[in-house]
Amino acid sequence: MSTSNSRVISNRAVSSVSFLLVGLGALGLSACTETPPAEFDLVILNGRVMDPETGLDAVRNVGINAGRIIAITQEGLVGNDTIDAAGLVVAPGFIDLHAHGQDPVSNRLQAQDGVTTALELEVGVYPVGDWLASRAGTAPINYGATVGHWGARVKLIDGLDVGHFPTLTAEETLRMDQGNYAYEVLSDEEIHELAELMETGLQEGGLGLGFGITYTPGASRTEIFRLFQLAERLGVAAYVHVRADNSDGLLGPFQEVIALAASTGASLHIVHMNSSADEEARVALEMIRGAVSRGLDITTESYPYTAGSTLIESALFDPWEGLTDEEYQLLQWPPTGERLTTETFNRYRAEGGWVIIHGREEDTNEWIVAQPDVIVASDGIPFLYGPAHPRGAGTFARVLGYYSRERGALSLMDALSKMTIQPARRLEAVAPAMRSKGRVQEGADADLTLFDPDRIVDRATYTDGDVPSEGIMHVLVAGTAVVRDGQLMDGVFPGQAITGQVSSAP
Repeated sequence: MSTSNSRVISNRAVSSVSFLLVGLGALGLSACTETPPAEFDLVILNGRVMDPETGLDAVRNVGINAGRIIAITQEGLVGNDTIDAAGLVVAPGFIDLHAHGQDPVSNRLQAQDGVTTALELEVGVYPVGDWLASRAGTAPINYGATVGHWGARVKLIDGLDVGHFPTLTAEETLRMDQGNYAYEVLSDEEIHELAELMETGLQEGGLGLGFGITYTPGASRTEIFRLFQLAERLGVAAYVHVRADNSDGLLGPFQEVIALAASTGASLHIVHMNSSADEEARVALEMIRGAVSRGLDITTESYPYTAGSTLIESALFDPWEGLTDEEYQLLQWPPTGERLTTETFNRYRAEGGWVIIHGREEDTNEWIVAQPDVIVASDGIPFLYGPAHPRGAGTFARVLGYYSRERGALSLMDALSKMTIQPARRLEAVAPAMRSKGRVQEGADADLTLFDPDRIVDRATYTDGDVPSEGIMHVLVAGTAVVRDGQLMDGVFPGQAITGQVSSAP
């Protein structure tokens, strides 16, 4: 786009001035010292730089100063610190739009999977400002969230500040479920009050509106319609887990949110279309592409696994009451690895916690992963309280190692595009910080992932979900190494809040 090109040109101009100033400073200091100081804080030498936005795929040297990329060149560079990246890909740091692991334990595994920005855009948080403040100075990677419809409903109906649902303890989520937030149908006046709460969250830095509609079955279609209108008025996207009501089949919930986007003009992002559409994924994506071709702003995502995961105590499992032992065998309990029965389903539901849901076909899963316009997002479950679904630890390495290298389902550049520039573009209209992420370009943030394309692979499994990925050698956040020579760095917290900027409109 012309705006992108002008920004690149502008950034290069700024970079050239910065480089000149750095060089002049070095010359001035060299008159006072025996050894001239280095020109860069960090230099990456001989790496295969891959930038999906420009298509660059070539061996280059990269110079970094003050957390930004200052030079990408074939010329020699000198730095205070040097990484020899021969044989490694130098890629933009991976951006995860759908990461429930918003805690230091999960962030460490995400960083080892190449993630430099992990955002909670499906469930969101509420209140937003308090949650952002709670994470400041504690995050190894960048973080941010939408305004959570789920949490705002709890505030309106039960008067409680949830914060972030997925990182609550099982006891806390069970207490939440004793309230009325999930099933209460709101009056028109209450819907207006809910919209005001969510607008406040946007003013506090929310990145959009986050909906887990299947977890709030009391939310009427009118309620969701009004909130889509709010999203359109304030110029933010709605990030939606579609309804689990399959009375109209698996495609009915897709039709609902596409119609909402068409009727309001709101931007829409449909989360984990693989687990929501199941074997109807080909038709669901055809519907999305048809809407996009007619001018709607709709994107979607998937994670590269055939099993999903969610809280066993949530409203999603209310219809599962009374099934057979054979049907409960689709469920797996991460702490023990066991498949559930009627007895264990009821017992674990009373205890609360995350459960793995098996049942999708691998052929469909691979087809979805291969689609160039389906963003990679982990839907990663927190590891804060113990074992969880492996997608929180291995999503990005699995796409690059298994599906791209071993299966040949998609090219390396296409895979990188789906986990860097595409998620950055989804957000950059509301979050200016994202305009400098998802890219390896002069002037961009030095959020970078360096990996061995011949070795990168996921190691986390359904029985051992917290095993780090392999082949990711260096991960930089604003030029600071959070992974160096394949080892996680302790006590390093360069992660910054990614916040939205909106203004009230009539």
